[in-house]
Amino acid sequence: MANTIISVNNLVKNYGTFQAVKGISFEVMEGEIFGLLGPNGAGKSTTLEIIETLREKTSGEVIVDGLNLDKQPNEIKKIIGVQLQTSGFYPGLNLLQLIELFCGLYNRHVDPMELLDMVNLRDKAKSKVKELSGGQKQRFSVATTLINNPRIIFLDEPTTGLDPQARRSLWELVKNIRQRGTTVIITTHYMDEAEYLCDRVAIIDSGKIVAMDNPDALIDKLVASGFERPKEMKLANLEDVFIKLTGHSLRED
Repeated sequence: MANTIISVNNLVKNYGTFQAVKGISFEVMEGEIFGLLGPNGAGKSTTLEIIETLREKTSGEVIVDGLNLDKQPNEIKKIIGVQLQTSGFYPGLNLLQLIELFCGLYNRHVDPMELLDMVNLRDKAKSKVKELSGGQKQRFSVATTLINNPRIIFLDEPTTGLDPQARRSLWELVKNIRQRGTTVIITTHYMDEAEYLCDRVAIIDSGKIVAMDNPDALIDKLVASGFERPKEMKLANLEDVFIKLTGHSLRED
């Protein structure tokens, strides 16, 4: 059995009289890809930011790898990686320089080219972030979460706005990161993304968890309830056609 690496108990976040997170509880197991799913405004990003020590909670308990959020937030910061929005990078620095900057901030040494190889960006080493495509920017952003060799990384809607090729390229990167032994927490409102990537998901709506299990079990439960799609589904969809005709990940996104 895998160990619990994140434990959230009765987490609440209020903004004045508005309750954004309403007493949710869940556990994340070491080495899994865990998804927080929900529509915009459901509370999933707020929950993530609290665990990341970026936002104060109103009440509840959060334990990250045995560290109590209330008592040891600085220790938690040392073992997590948080994906930055691309606007957070210094515009005057190229990718190599940005990696070296982060290495200095974390007091870590990594081989910048090895890191760029991992995210298929070696040929962009001397480029600035603003010169990258959307998919390249997201892959670089994910790469920066790995610089401090974290036990857990947090990805907040990492494929929003990307085309199908770029999305699938990022999915494979996330799976490769998990294979290194890193636990991945991801928020998304793309259900196909969650079904492909996540070992387990928690579906959040209006600040509450309304279901939690592995994707197959949730689908099987729905089917067993008598649910039927309004029309017969084909064995492929239009996105599959697009990927097949344009080369999947063979073309640089």
